[in-house]
Amino acid sequence: MSKAQIKVMDNGSFKVSGDVELIDMDGNVFETKPVFSLCRCGLSQKMPFCDASHRGQFDSCVRAEKMVNEK
Repeated sequence: MSKAQIKVMDNGSFKVSGDVELIDMDGNVFETKPVFSLCRCGLSQKMPFCDASHRGQFDSCVRAEKMVNEK
């Protein structure tokens, strides 16, 4: 399987793809698909997965800042 990737979706979830295992604090493994979405708004009824409850109720457009090498 491919390298894991987590994409921060505008006004939505974390889209996860690739070779990844999702585990809770007790060590229990969640069954996942090759591509799945994790809730980041806290409104989902299917936590930790996104169920699209965020639509129209969550506003976040995160952008990564370029890292600058300091000397």
